[in-house]
Amino acid sequence: MTNRDMLVREIETLPVSCLGEIVDFIGYIRQKQLEAIPETMRLSEGALAKDWVSPEEDAAWANL
Repeated sequence: MTNRDMLVREIETLPVSCLGEIVDFIGYIRQKQLEAIPETMRLSEGALAKDWVSPEEDAAWANL
């Protein structure tokens, strides 16, 4: 059984009134992960994607 399966099983045993807390906690974990990424990486991602995410770029790197 995977961690995901165990988590789903545990969530299914909780009363519906607790699900909001679970959602809040997941949001907290996501925010914490985002904060761990250096700001310069987050800010440059969009600019770099314009150059790197293209069919031409995919073709150039396809043989590696």
